[in-house]
Amino acid sequence: METSPPPWLPDSVARTYPGWVQRKAVTLCKRDQKRGGSGNVQQYRLAIHQAVLASGGRDHWTGEQLDWHLIGSYDPKQAEAGGAEHKRRFALLPTPSQPSGSPEPNFVICAWRTNDAKHDMTPEELLEFCRRVVAHAEQISAPAGGD
Repeated sequence: METSPPPWLPDSVARTYPGWVQRKAVTLCKRDQKRGGSGNVQQYRLAIHQAVLASGGRDHWTGEQLDWHLIGSYDPKQAEAGGAEHKRRFALLPTPSQPSGSPEPNFVICAWRTNDAKHDMTPEELLEFCRRVVAHAEQISAPAGGD
């Protein structure tokens, strides 16, 4: 099953892409099997690859350009030690996300920051949450009075 890097990936990233897809597929497949999923690693690998191709390199939810140079560079030990600054550094790290939340090989690609914020919300819940955040921000930043 071919998972050739998309043509828009820089050469330096293209070399790490197949291994990144494979590692993500193994990790997510194992996680989902523990949650009752029945997909296999090859199905996950293809689903992740298709999501990457469909993304055009951008976050599914925000449209932001993702930092593909970050794939394969995340280190959990550094993350623990680095705290919030580390999370900011990896905010635009591309990551597969399951929009339905169900344990099946169905993905979109988004930034780590987006995936972290979305967590286990459905797409509808995420959109409603974002609307509340924006409405509140607009309400508190509106000038007082009616002039």
